[in-house]
Amino acid sequence: MKIMESAENYLETILVLSNKGDKVRSIDIVTETGYTKPSISRAVKSLKESGYISVDVHGYIDLLPSGRAIAEKIYERHRFLSKYLMKIGVSEETALTDACRIEHVISEESFDKLKEFVRTLEQNS
Repeated sequence: MKIMESAENYLETILVLSNKGDKVRSIDIVTETGYTKPSISRAVKSLKESGYISVDVHGYIDLLPSGRAIAEKIYERHRFLSKYLMKIGVSEETALTDACRIEHVISEESFDKLKEFVRTLEQNS
C-alpha cells in the first residue's frame, strides 16, 4: 500500500525519536520537524485512523506494526542514501536533503540493486 510522502516522513520521525529511548508526543514531532502544532495534530489523527500509530491516554505515540514497517523502510533508505552520497563527495547538507527526497520515490528494485552494488564494491576493495 502506497502512502503519502508526508505520512512516511512523520512515521520516520516517530521512529527516530523513539529510537532515542524517549516516549514520543506530538510536541516532540513539532520540535523535530518545525511543522506547526495544528499540522502535526492533523497528521497524528490521520496516522492513527489509518492504523499506523496508537496514541495512549497520556498522548504518547507508538508505531503499530504497519507504521513501523514503513518507518523502518524509509529510515533505512535515508541512512543508506545519505551515507553513500557523502562518500562520493556530496556535502553533508546536500546529501541529507537529497536522501530525504530520493527515499520516497526510489523503487524497491532500484534500492535493492544499489545496496547489492555497494556491497559488491565493498567486498572487492
